[in-house]
Amino acid sequence: MRGGSGGERPALQEHAPSAFPQQGGRVPVEAGEHRTQDAAHRWAPASPAWSSVVPGLRRAVAGDAAEIARLKSVLTGSGALSPERLGPTRTLLAARLGPAGSAVAFVVDAPGGGGLASCALALVHPVFPSPEAPEGLAAQVDVVATEPSHRGRGYATAALGALLRHLEGLGVAEYALYAGGEPVSFYERFGFHRDAALLRMTRVPGRRPTHTAGLSTAQFAETVMRATGFAGLYFTDEDGHPLQLHAVYSSTHPWQVPGGTMDPGERPWGTAVRECLEETGIVVEGPPRRLLAAVYGLPGAQWPYSTFGCIFDGGRLTRRQIDALVLDPAEHDEARVLPLEEWRGLMPAGDYRRLLAVDRARRSGETAYFDTWDWDTG
Repeated sequence: MRGGSGGERPALQEHAPSAFPQQGGRVPVEAGEHRTQDAAHRWAPASPAWSSVVPGLRRAVAGDAAEIARLKSVLTGSGALSPERLGPTRTLLAARLGPAGSAVAFVVDAPGGGGLASCALALVHPVFPSPEAPEGLAAQVDVVATEPSHRGRGYATAALGALLRHLEGLGVAEYALYAGGEPVSFYERFGFHRDAALLRMTRVPGRRPTHTAGLSTAQFAETVMRATGFAGLYFTDEDGHPLQLHAVYSSTHPWQVPGGTMDPGERPWGTAVRECLEETGIVVEGPPRRLLAAVYGLPGAQWPYSTFGCIFDGGRLTRRQIDALVLDPAEHDEARVLPLEEWRGLMPAGDYRRLLAVDRARRSGETAYFDTWDWDTG
């Protein structure tokens, strides 16, 4: 890869109670056939990730309202409800969990009793019918929460999977996710994804707008920029001509300095040393060498994240050292040394400008700041 180097919802009164299957008791949660957006077809059976069955899994009833409210307030970052607020919240939620209410939830009873171990709740609301939503129904998944002492048992997976299958059976074709309590990868298993084309804004009367008000640490983390990091080493021969490796996996960025993408937990210098050994066989020892360039690139069609990188001075190699390089054939098939100007015709313009900046930093003794190595401009 290139980083290698280099408001409340109204109850659905228009629906008869029969539109929402009878609540209470255990319910089967095996995969079944559901309606699709196209009335001439059916949903494929639910994926294995949705099909988990655990003891105690059932459709929520009005009597579960207090426990669901507790799980949401304590475990999704909104804070524990005071006794004064818990009563009205429980009453409202219990009404919405009724047969004609707007809330649908599935819960897992805690083993041995004592409340709920996990829950998943959605608020169903009408939208304008469309070819994508012929039933005119959408859902907001508002709570997915598990008691810490019951985590790791598949309870959240079972509850959310049962909830989504039930909603599909009602004809819900649009879903929005507002729940916390689980990592993003958990929701991605159920088909949720970020949509950069959508703008979400909120308004609370009497509250001044802030970007982070009410967000937990995990929720705030989902709003910040994402980036990948890389690090590499710039080597030349004894005449100062740059050494680069030809990548077999990238026709867009074919020539690269030894280096690669940072692994989780690594620091830039550690990445540079590790990648250099893996790609050339060169063992670089001692403290970090001089930083020649700090590199930044904006995201683009080829890669959805920004890119930060550090290129360190690898020093000068003798002819013997260059001839002794050991390449990883899965990554590179050639090591080449050329005068700087001769690299121009072999590289994208952006890659060549970066090479110039790195070489100039080596010669001048001043660290380069190169912030235009963007994915769409190369």
